Amino acid sequence: MGAQWKTKIKEASAAQRGAVFTKLAREIAVAARGGTDPTMNSRLRLALEQAKKASMPRDTVERAIKKGAGLLDGGAQYEKVTYEGFGPHRVPVIVECLTDNLNRTAANVRVLFRKFQLGTTGSVSWDFDHLGMIEAKPDRADADAETAAIEAGAQDLMPGEDGETLFLTAPTDLDAVQKALPEQGFTVTKAYLGWKAKNPVSLAGAEREEVEAFLQAVDGDDDVQTVYAGLAD
Repeated sequence: MGAQWKTKIKEASAAQRGAVFTKLAREIAVAARGGTDPTMNSRLRLALEQAKKASMPRDTVERAIKKGAGLLDGGAQYEKVTYEGFGPHRVPVIVECLTDNLNRTAANVRVLFRKFQLGTTGSVSWDFDHLGMIEAKPDRADADAETAAIEAGAQDLMPGEDGETLFLTAPTDLDAVQKALPEQGFTVTKAYLGWKAKNPVSLAGAEREEVEAFLQAVDGDDDVQTVYAGLAD
């Protein structure tokens, strides 16, 4: 939980799936600015793999690509903005957004944090490491995550969901490690720069449920792409 808070797609309601598709469409549109050929654009290729994993409709995917490439009239231009603050029980939170309306996004985030504390830039991120994060799964029986991390040049690794491994790298090594992992028997499903808490907070029972409800609400906003929380697993 100290790395990234995620909505579990397979457990999501129809409304939650719609929110997931909105986030994926924005990521695809932004990635498509670098070219519409996924074989030449690794960010787009990974975004398309995530869309496939989420069972996103093909026409929605194609529209997002065209919008990002400027092939549709009135295509929105998304801008990245990051917010920092504290949720329930002083759990530190970093919220990354992609938005075409900064005023709307800022207002929405203020409402989400209204009972807690929305901080300024640096108020929370000092207690996180900014790292390259690569989610990958083994594609052969003899693939070993620890060996792969050493050989590919990753700094560390963490167990992920559904048998995946989260490989952690220096930000400047993200691309090199991502390219090296397939040689070690791992298929990369997602690669990005993210935040890992240095001192995650340990909570249980009702306190943890309160924090998770807050994170779910933040993640549910259409403009929010990723939520990182300093909450121990």
